[in-house]
Amino acid sequence: GNQTSAIMFVFVGFSHQKDMKVIFFFLLLSVYIITVLGNLIILLVISMDPVLHTPMYFFLRNLSFLEICYTSVTLPRMLVNLLSGDATISFAGCAAQMYFFVFFGATECYLLVAMAYDRYQAICNPLHYMDIMNKKVCMQLAASSWICGNLVALGHTISVFSLPFCGSNTINHFFCEIQPVLMLVCGDTYWNEIHIILSCVFVILMPFVLILVSYGLIISSILKIKSAKDRYKAFSTCFSHITVVTLFYGAGVYTYIRPKSSYSLDVDKVLTLFYSVVTPILNPVIYSLRNREVKGALFKM
Repeated sequence: GNQTSAIMFVFVGFSHQKDMKVIFFFLLLSVYIITVLGNLIILLVISMDPVLHTPMYFFLRNLSFLEICYTSVTLPRMLVNLLSGDATISFAGCAAQMYFFVFFGATECYLLVAMAYDRYQAICNPLHYMDIMNKKVCMQLAASSWICGNLVALGHTISVFSLPFCGSNTINHFFCEIQPVLMLVCGDTYWNEIHIILSCVFVILMPFVLILVSYGLIISSILKIKSAKDRYKAFSTCFSHITVVTLFYGAGVYTYIRPKSSYSLDVDKVLTLFYSVVTPILNPVIYSLRNREVKGALFKM
């Protein structure tokens, strides 16, 4: 136990691209600044404009705050590693990083389901929308997303870091991701693998299926609208959410739900970089460029 708690892990990251170190640093720094500023602007716009105090923008505000937190788990550490050349992290630091990454990632999976449910009620039950999606229901859906994300993260972090680490301390990744850390365990990881599979089912697959069902019902309702203009207007309100879901779940499904024989850490690093860094920077662009109300509020502000 004392030996385990004294471990200093070392990230491999993208160390084989040493010539690109400076370029990586400024590219990631730019991405981080744009992500934080973009999502902060959305938070401010929604908070300051009374017109945007509706259920849809309540969930969007949660998503923007979540993206700032999600990106901040990995990017600042990567920037420090690139700048200082010190790619080490303590045992406690690695556990904390894994916990928050899983926490924010799982929370986003559940929050996207809540947003799909909101769009379903808005389009399929427009007359009763405000009664169904009242403030209490919105708060309960958002709180449930955060609580479930927290429970998933606690379960994984405790089960992984209660195991003995007595082999190599080199993590073939740019942060403390579950699979690369498990490869350093010298004990039996069978139940951890089962835990990962179950989490994939309840955190990724089930939410994804619920979102698909919601949008299947939404598209069915939209097709019944006689006016082409009204059909386009109804569909455009959902386009932003569909785009985010496709990007986020697409990379997540391929990363976690595929045969172990085809698992590649190099491919995993690229995919993880995509859904943990690229997707959060796209959210402000997608939601602002595709939404007249947000653009109008931004212009007024």
